[in-house]
Amino acid sequence: MPATAECDAVVVGAGPYGLSTAAHLVGRGLRVAVFGKPMGLWRDNMPSGMFLRSHWWATHLSDPRSRYTFDRFASETDARIASPIPRTTFIDYGLWFQQRAVPMADATFVTSIERDADGFVLALADRRQVTAPAVVMAIGLAYYAHRPAIFDHLPPALVSHSSEHHDFSRFSGKQVVVVGGGQSAVEYAALLHEAGAAVHVVARRAIEWRSTDRTGRRTAAERLIAPRATFAPGWDSWCLDRMPSAFYHLPQWAKDRYNLSASGAAASLRHRIAGKVSLHEAQTILAIDAKGDAVVATTLDGKTLRADHVMLATGYGVDLDKLTMIGTSLRRSVQTMDGAPLLTPWFESTVPGFYFSGLTSQRAFGPIYRTVAGCGPAARRAARAIAQRRQAQSRSVVSLSWSRSES
Repeated sequence: MPATAECDAVVVGAGPYGLSTAAHLVGRGLRVAVFGKPMGLWRDNMPSGMFLRSHWWATHLSDPRSRYTFDRFASETDARIASPIPRTTFIDYGLWFQQRAVPMADATFVTSIERDADGFVLALADRRQVTAPAVVMAIGLAYYAHRPAIFDHLPPALVSHSSEHHDFSRFSGKQVVVVGGGQSAVEYAALLHEAGAAVHVVARRAIEWRSTDRTGRRTAAERLIAPRATFAPGWDSWCLDRMPSAFYHLPQWAKDRYNLSASGAAASLRHRIAGKVSLHEAQTILAIDAKGDAVVATTLDGKTLRADHVMLATGYGVDLDKLTMIGTSLRRSVQTMDGAPLLTPWFESTVPGFYFSGLTSQRAFGPIYRTVAGCGPAARRAARAIAQRRQAQSRSVVSLSWSRSES
């Protein structure tokens, strides 16, 4: 790519959402640039030994003709479709998809995005520039890592966020406190135990165990009462799968309530921590301080926990201010609510041509958009809107040129 290049759309991020969106944009005949390490979050910020919570049939990345499905990947590479799906298999699938559907993906990172009269100017880490009338932000979860303020005074050697780890071997023989009660907290606790650590889990609520119906052994009556779906069996989850855009039209208070209720841990993890990990449910840490090379925490029930390290599996909170590559002027033009961008039904922000996908869109579109299952609906809608806008702009240019020639 030359020092300054023009294209019809830029996708920032090369994970499942970025790759799927780029594939649909290319399928509509647009000139597309994609920046970011392909499957970078999964390769660098997800732990070895992790399994996907979703079913294999809900792990397809999306392209216009559905040519590069997980099934085809398994067939061509002899990969085993196991349930649950190992992280490594999903990474291999994502890279296989990228090489076929989005071969132009560039691992260079975007350092700044500014707005100009014709659209957007993006600066890259290698000092190149790209201009485009449309930008899709499909960045990973790590930008939004949530760290409760009570831990701010502790050094990185003693406290870290779960997104910073993919190898737990260094915790062998250590005492580790995991803070959180969702899927990540439970799975990380299991992986830490299996790596040889002594683990305490402190969760502010009782852990909600959610069946994922991986066995396919439920009776017809059970399937009728609660049909299979991406998150867990149930009609609400089934509706999210079949009508992924309907959630957008609910009142915001209802969306916020449902987004919160969708948390929980896969029941398949239960046997990996039962009797092996110390659970402190319906508890919070009231005070915590460093004592030499360790930390000492006091919980709500008055117990004292001493540990070599605290791992915050406290989830992710969307806050556009954390996306430092977005220029100050552009950021101020994007209207937000509690840090999340206000979006149209086409994933477009209040700045024309500036789109957000994946977790950033969850508050508006629902919990399916924090999973791989949301890739297709998000990619199709954003690509359609961008293509239509580009066609309208082209017609305007042609019309203006024709008028000038007539005069």
